[in-house]
Amino acid sequence: MADQNQAGTKSPSGPVRLGRLKVWVDRNLCIGAATCVAVAPKTFVLDSEAKAIFLDTANQEAEEAIIDAAKACPVAAIIIEDEQGKRVFPQ
Repeated sequence: MADQNQAGTKSPSGPVRLGRLKVWVDRNLCIGAATCVAVAPKTFVLDSEAKAIFLDTANQEAEEAIIDAAKACPVAAIIIEDEQGKRVFPQ
């Protein structure tokens, strides 16, 4: 629970622009499984409500790792769009 390191955004669950991707966490879907934290530890951490939020180091993570983290989420709570607004995951 590293709230001091969360990304400087109005909503810690996004949406945030990470490279060419727009990413956000659906807090209603997130169950705190933390697979996103395991796959993309520079991007995600769980907050005090056990919901995934973005870290201020998220831009240091490879886009592939962020997509892999979304795919690893057991409830597909991480939504990703490309720069044209096309859904990358889940499709």
